Amino acid sequence: MLSKNQIKFITCLKQKKYRMQHGFFVVEGVKTIQELLQSKFVLHALYTTESFNIDAKDEILISETELKRISFLTTPNKALAVFRIPEPKSINRKGLIVALDAIRDPGNLGTIIRLCDWFGVTDLVCSKATVDCFNPKVIQATMGSIARVNINYVDLVDFLNEVTLPVFGAFMDGETVYTKKLLKEGVLVMGNEANGVSKEVEAIITEKISIPRFGNLQATESLNVATATAIFLSEFRRS
Repeated sequence: MLSKNQIKFITCLKQKKYRMQHGFFVVEGVKTIQELLQSKFVLHALYTTESFNIDAKDEILISETELKRISFLTTPNKALAVFRIPEPKSINRKGLIVALDAIRDPGNLGTIIRLCDWFGVTDLVCSKATVDCFNPKVIQATMGSIARVNINYVDLVDFLNEVTLPVFGAFMDGETVYTKKLLKEGVLVMGNEANGVSKEVEAIITEKISIPRFGNLQATESLNVATATAIFLSEFRRS
């Protein structure tokens, strides 16, 4: 049976300040938990209604009612695990890097992490105004890809000023990505959902690129940032 202290500890990890204070984050769902168990992430505790057959001291069998008390989901998925937040690895400043300028939606960040995993982008650089990658909704959207992408939170202006790679930025008025000569190495900067790339970051960008609209009415203002990231990464890899 779960104690009040266990419940309090797990549920407080929904908030970033407590994740940072304690150094742990929550993962829900059998598939995602299994992905992280096979990675370098360190398990703190696994609460499950069905045994995973792992080290008994880390696995705690609970009832569905207890799982509902600690779950952040409307419909809990058999298991919840608490993992230790790892120390970030240094950024590999070669190849293709994705940089995010104040992405706020957890679902967007989670999807972008999954896209990086899919397209072989090993390093994701986030501005400090970007949503925390250990937010439960972000973790849910990554579906385990967070285990394979190195994520760092930095002063984005400083990082872009220091990097020696060409810096591509997503803009409505940039050169179409379908005709632009793309390189195997570079930094792809994606901007905030509402405001796009900030003025400070825009000043550093060397190559502005865009996704053209093909609709007859040309009425759609913009693409979802995760959708746009998928198109850009596909074009970078295709070229």
